[in-house]
Amino acid sequence: MPAKILVIDDEDSMCNFMEIMLAKEGYAVDTVNSGSEGLGLLREKNYDLVIADLNMPEMTGIDVLKQVRSFKQDQDLIVMTAYASVDTAIEAMKHGAVDYITKPFKVDEIKLVIEKSISRKRLIRENDTLKKQLQGDNSFDKFIGTSDVVIELKKIAARIAATDSTVLIRGESGTGKDLIAKAIHHHSPRSGGPFVTINCAALPESLLESELFGHKKGSFTGAIKDKDGLFKVADGGTFFLDEVGNTSVAIQVKLLRVLEEKRIIPVGDTKPIDVDVRLIAATNSDLEADVKNGRFRADLFYRLNVIPISIPPLRERKDDISLLAKYFIDGFCAKVGIPPKEVSPEAMTILTDYHWPGNVRELENTIERAVLLNRSATLEVADLPEKLSQPESVAAVSDAEPANPTLESIEKAYIHYVMSQTGGKKTAAARILGIDTSTLYRKLDRYNMKDISSRSDGTDQDESN
Repeated sequence: MPAKILVIDDEDSMCNFMEIMLAKEGYAVDTVNSGSEGLGLLREKNYDLVIADLNMPEMTGIDVLKQVRSFKQDQDLIVMTAYASVDTAIEAMKHGAVDYITKPFKVDEIKLVIEKSISRKRLIRENDTLKKQLQGDNSFDKFIGTSDVVIELKKIAARIAATDSTVLIRGESGTGKDLIAKAIHHHSPRSGGPFVTINCAALPESLLESELFGHKKGSFTGAIKDKDGLFKVADGGTFFLDEVGNTSVAIQVKLLRVLEEKRIIPVGDTKPIDVDVRLIAATNSDLEADVKNGRFRADLFYRLNVIPISIPPLRERKDDISLLAKYFIDGFCAKVGIPPKEVSPEAMTILTDYHWPGNVRELENTIERAVLLNRSATLEVADLPEKLSQPESVAAVSDAEPANPTLESIEKAYIHYVMSQTGGKKTAAARILGIDTSTLYRKLDRYNMKDISSRSDGTDQDESN
């Protein structure tokens, strides 16, 4: 679609010239002989650019510009003047003109000025479109579900987004804590700033400190140059600390400083750096129990727990399972270029009745496997992992626990189950759990579960295979 240009000039000859010249360049052109006529058209139609003569008897180009600004703030306008003076140019630009043209002008010059303005407008539109697309990709609608608990969760998160308070998102592994964090950021006043995320459980303490706060050259072996920490990278935006419960007490002290003073000190440096960051933390641990056991600082917990959000596990919103299954099926089918598949009633019953200890992430992985292995238009029970049909697989996680188990006890039971299913292979277990192998080692040590990960003769399964 050609760009639309409105020319306002009291001289018919100039209007005719501009109409012919711009039409040859592929623009759609309207011309009028007065500012009042131009304003009338601008109220009825949208133009990519307005070119107005500065010196017209009834209404000057600057008068037109002032009135346009009252109802079209983003309208681009170029003024034409026969009086080549700096004062007129400054006056026009002061009132919002994007450029000016001095009469008499060369055709190539005016073409260049107009093309520059049109290109600028086009770029702004493309950026706005991209921003809306990104907002859509990170909207609360990405958190799939229509159950009452999910609807309430989205309402609370949407209200929280408008604030700048620290948020603590709690929920089991695989429930979608990162989706909620992204949506909060992209619906907040900081949406124009960066969204930076790190999984605190994925890195050893020495590397995590450097990633969070940065380091100075020579501060440790391998520090060959200065490095900005992620807190500095997130300045002006949001920093999402996933699995904050896995941080050491030393790291917790520095996180507390950030929350209290809005400052960081890079490793090997003594000079603090101011940072303006909204913090969203997430955990699948029972932080209250960690505080009692001395594994997590009470003062940091209270600083993080300003606005808590709890994401329910999938087993507590079974009404959403069919919706999620369809969402994942459609996505995977589109990805591999095949028609969407249905789910047989029997298979859907299996999906709905299963306990889903790995939550939405486990359901997603299950659906992906079924879609890739199935050769028909319908997913059947045979396409699903056998464990989904075995009642004992549910009992292994749930029966040994109290009616209202803690997140920690559920995590411990699930790790026990996955380690048993993989025969003690940590790499395979970590992949199923969706965590780093080093994180699994720490959790096994934390829950005193080393015996599950080793042979009876003490040889680790991963080392022997």
